[in-house]
Amino acid sequence: ASAGVKTKSVVTAVGGRDVIVKKITMDRMGETEAREVIRWEAEQHVPFDMDNVELDFQILDPEGEGLQMTVLLVAAKRELVDHKVALLADVGLQSTIIDVDAFALHNAFEINYPEAMSGVVGLVNIGHEVTNIYILDDGIPVLTRDIPVGTRRFREDLQRERGQSAEEAERMLQGGSSGEIPEAFLQTRAEELAVGIERAGAFLQTASRSAGGISRIFLTGGGSRIPRLSRALGDRLQIPVQLANPIEKLQVADGVFDDMQVDEVAPLLMLPIGLALRTAA
Repeated sequence: ASAGVKTKSVVTAVGGRDVIVKKITMDRMGETEAREVIRWEAEQHVPFDMDNVELDFQILDPEGEGLQMTVLLVAAKRELVDHKVALLADVGLQSTIIDVDAFALHNAFEINYPEAMSGVVGLVNIGHEVTNIYILDDGIPVLTRDIPVGTRRFREDLQRERGQSAEEAERMLQGGSSGEIPEAFLQTRAEELAVGIERAGAFLQTASRSAGGISRIFLTGGGSRIPRLSRALGDRLQIPVQLANPIEKLQVADGVFDDMQVDEVAPLLMLPIGLALRTAA
């Protein structure tokens, strides 16, 4: 109530290492029949205790004529889902939809960048603790990876290397008045991100011979605002890297951003906008 939230029904999402998103192949069948055997199929692909897993799936080629079909499998540890539901219940809210972070980000990305729904592209969300790497193949999220690199680590490294306070390091990362981020620092952080992206891309090519290499990277999340990081990452990967704006093609009501800089806020909105689009669909 203090935050001005009137509705009690919310859309939320889960993500991280306790969530698996994987494209698999199954014998062709209808959705009803597939739902009956999906748990058995998942046992071959999901490294979790199947007694404590929530599963869902989507047939990607329902109109296909071959003997096999491609299925997008999603598995999440039940305790992760239960914890999110309980957390919302504690503040008087009810989760009507539980999505996956990767899919929510994809929703916002797709509506703003329809031209990126062909070929293999990466959507990289640089968060506070973790960077999420999502690879799309012709618009379908086919691989997710998390690497333990985020803005908190960047800030702590900057403090240690430059002898700065937390506040000074934070201002520097945000492009404030504490000076320019050293080029060597940016290159080292870009290398960390690039290695994670390259490993994800290599895994995809090994698992799916039809998938090509990543042709473009879109950055989002708080870390994407770090000055010159996108350029350093593009130089390291030798592919185009650009910032993703989740309100690029959305109509925004007058006054929503009156008290803030849109460029500063937009990278933080990809996930919440993706979740909001679930209610609008």
